[in-house]
Amino acid sequence: MIHLEVLTAESAVVSTDVDSVVATTLDGQIGILRGHVPLVTVLQPGELVLRVGDQETYLSVSGGFLRVMADGVVVLADACEYAEEIDIERAEAARQRAEVLLRSGSPETDAAAAEAALRRSIARLRVADRYRARYRRRHVPQL
Repeated sequence: MIHLEVLTAESAVVSTDVDSVVATTLDGQIGILRGHVPLVTVLQPGELVLRVGDQETYLSVSGGFLRVMADGVVVLADACEYAEEIDIERAEAARQRAEVLLRSGSPETDAAAAEAALRRSIARLRVADRYRARYRRRHVPQL
């Protein structure tokens, strides 16, 4: 087991022991197990998967940093929410707004901010979809 802390500017989101952590970095997904080499990396908007035994918990992270140390893992996230707490309608509306802004090509549009908003909303939607798909598979009524 490794100790995991997930922190945002507003709160400590997670403080628990886990078997593994999977996070989305600039270079792709990275899996962290006990005994992992120390490192610091930048997180992309994406999912954070916490595994304890055969249980998985999904979180959406909008970006930030991940630090692996001998005594645990710390995630400093810009924003973070549990998959089951994601407001899908709000995330979809944010995706659509960002796409409209990017398509407009208006000189007043901050393309970098619109692109970042698009990446965040897509990440939130993917995490929510993945959580719902797994939940449905586990809870399919037997006929």
